[in-house]
Amino acid sequence: MYPNHAVIATFYTCLSRRDWAGMAACYHPEVEFSDPVFTRLKGQEAKDMWEMLCTRGKDLRIKYQVLRADTAGAIAHWEARYTFSGTGRKVHNIIEAEFELRDGRIVRHRDRFDLWRWTRMALGPKGVLLGWLPAVQNAVRAQAARNLAEFRARKARA
Repeated sequence: MYPNHAVIATFYTCLSRRDWAGMAACYHPEVEFSDPVFTRLKGQEAKDMWEMLCTRGKDLRIKYQVLRADTAGAIAHWEARYTFSGTGRKVHNIIEAEFELRDGRIVRHRDRFDLWRWTRMALGPKGVLLGWLPAVQNAVRAQAARNLAEFRARKARA
């Protein structure tokens, strides 16, 4: 087993425990994270996003599988089940993740999932009818960015 496999397994084990500090320790200081909602987070922003999601996600359950790991990176499949705090609706998100590692830590992390599928679960009827529209998807991204900015501002004041 490549050491990168162990880093990814540790990352997801920490996520399953909502251990955002353990997840952050797996990230390189220059980490870049993106997914369909949080499109470009760098460094501390990415770590703070996981802290926000872990502290808000009281019923988060995940399962994961590292599909491939080598000397440069890894690919994983993971699924998250949780209640979306914005609406109280249950979500089962299916994610494919790609990682690039440097110095034994994750330097690039890209999650891919079907945003329209997510909006159908998280937003209910509005997501079913309109979740495929770029305007709705951009509104989801904007709200997520506002939530993260507010979280980071509260954290800085604490």
